Amino acid sequence: MSAHAPKPFHARRLDAARFALEAGTLEGTVPLPDFPRLAQEAAAQAITADAPVVIGWQAQGEQRRDAGLDDGIARAALHLCAQARLPLVCQRCLQPVWTAIAVDRHFLFAPDEAQAMQLDEHAEDDVLAVAGDFDLLDLIEDELLLALPLAPRHDRCPQSAPQSARNAGFDAGVLDKPHPFAALAALKGRQRGSNDL
Repeated sequence: MSAHAPKPFHARRLDAARFALEAGTLEGTVPLPDFPRLAQEAAAQAITADAPVVIGWQAQGEQRRDAGLDDGIARAALHLCAQARLPLVCQRCLQPVWTAIAVDRHFLFAPDEAQAMQLDEHAEDDVLAVAGDFDLLDLIEDELLLALPLAPRHDRCPQSAPQSARNAGFDAGVLDKPHPFAALAALKGRQRGSNDL
């Protein structure tokens, strides 16, 4: 009688407790458009069909003792790594700046929010409340968003940043338009002249 093959794990519907208990492993690549919140942070003009941006990731289930918890209990946990090279918008020249983003995190699993909050007060690792299946790819996107630099910049910008937002046509229109107080000044001048008579 043959043994049943183990049930495969799915990143979008991960049984976290079983994944940790069986020391499961998952890995893959995800095209940037599949992470819409992360894609909003990218400089769209730098992404082409010939050079798509992909995110690589690896997840390992484990039983882990957290150094911040002194009870010595090994809990269901996850070791998550993700990496990508993203075209972000340089805050100096507003052109794409290719930036390496990496995540290497450990998470503990708790069966509900109350236990997660209790453990999170002392645990060194983040604690996730996972009662059933959860979406591992959502977690990966969250962690990559948190890892983005606040103000991405080139070390040396490929072109100088615009120094002003002046536009010749706009400036000409402003010069042609009468100043709002010009009529008032003319009126005051006329009143002063009539008073002198």
